Amino acid sequence: MSNYNINTKCVQGGYTPKNGEPRQIPIVQSTTFRYATSEDMGKLFDLEASGYFYTRLQNPTNDMVAAKICDMEGGAAAMLTSSGQAANFFSIFNIANCGDHVVASSTIYGGTYNLFHVTMRKMGIDFTFVEPDCTDEELEAAFRPNTKAVFGETIANPALTVLDLERFAGAAHAHGVPFIVDNTFATPVNCRPIEWGADIVTHSTTKYMDGHGAAVGGAIVDSGKFDWMAHADKFPGLTTPDESYHGITYATKFGPGAFITKCTAQLMRDFGSIQAPQNAFLLNLGLESLHVRMPRHCENALAVARFLKSHDKISFVTYPGLEGDKYYDLAKKYMPNGTCGVVSFGFKGGRKAAESFMKHLKLAAIETHVADARTCCLHPASATHRQMNDQELAAAGITPDLVRFSCGIEDAGDLVADIAQALDQI
Repeated sequence: MSNYNINTKCVQGGYTPKNGEPRQIPIVQSTTFRYATSEDMGKLFDLEASGYFYTRLQNPTNDMVAAKICDMEGGAAAMLTSSGQAANFFSIFNIANCGDHVVASSTIYGGTYNLFHVTMRKMGIDFTFVEPDCTDEELEAAFRPNTKAVFGETIANPALTVLDLERFAGAAHAHGVPFIVDNTFATPVNCRPIEWGADIVTHSTTKYMDGHGAAVGGAIVDSGKFDWMAHADKFPGLTTPDESYHGITYATKFGPGAFITKCTAQLMRDFGSIQAPQNAFLLNLGLESLHVRMPRHCENALAVARFLKSHDKISFVTYPGLEGDKYYDLAKKYMPNGTCGVVSFGFKGGRKAAESFMKHLKLAAIETHVADARTCCLHPASATHRQMNDQELAAAGITPDLVRFSCGIEDAGDLVADIAQALDQI
């Protein structure tokens, strides 16, 4: 549906029923699939034919929803994963091995930071974290001969920094490595990083894409534009024969689909982080209204940010869609129609005031969740980022008094009133 607007792709992308077929994407709730001969199944195991044989690798329901997300992002191939964490892990591990190195933005989501800084370092992959506002010289200095990728978030969670996509893409490509962007907060409704130089896009579909707190999931979209063979020495997993699949070389056999094919055939085969077909079905229901919900999320967040900006108990407000915000100009460049529904702010009374504020909220719920139809909030230093020390928190753009407030799609006036009454009680 490449000729259609993003609004139409949200509703109808990924699946076009034939005569007499179900109008809604069917849930293929089966672990396995039957074939007439061993030869037929053998072709699937040799990657000589397309099809399904075990849901741990692929499932028709998942592939239909992945195709919709791929179309929305303007990619060449895509896959669903069990979570956003799995998507980010796969996106790196598909091209980086023990002894390799990755450059990443320091303000990425705390869970992703921990995945990179702790768990993947145990696997022998090293990471250098750079501030999103670093100088060109500092960014250049972060690269090493064994660097395999650059990773960042369109809008960081919860620091709400906006990454200069073109600048980071240029740096990555100058060193012959792909630029990977987590586009969870902006969604393809507000930003399509591939149009700005990203090679691979990831999502926690649990957030705005699902939008109703119903199903955990993730997605990876490959632009199909990175030339793996031009940098063959850096990416042997894609450019040399894979003996576990009878010597197939992914980059030459699958072209623009090489990255996703390898990610499915190897990583999903071995790790099994598949999204349940039922979850994919629920995700698709959320996608159908994403283009309607995102403008309301952004409108509500802007109203909340403007109210907080003028309140005498608030020490700072961070929202890239707010006039005067540090990232306002970058946000207007990459996301002219809106950013996200999340506002971060701090209190003149410090951490104690932040904790008191949250206790007095009535409409907004304290949850680890974010980017939902219902308003929720969190104190990151006590929750998602509690594994970080003060120095790491500061590098991630988080202060002890910071509250992440995720505006839902309720009435903006009611959200502001709830915040006002909670502030009155501090």
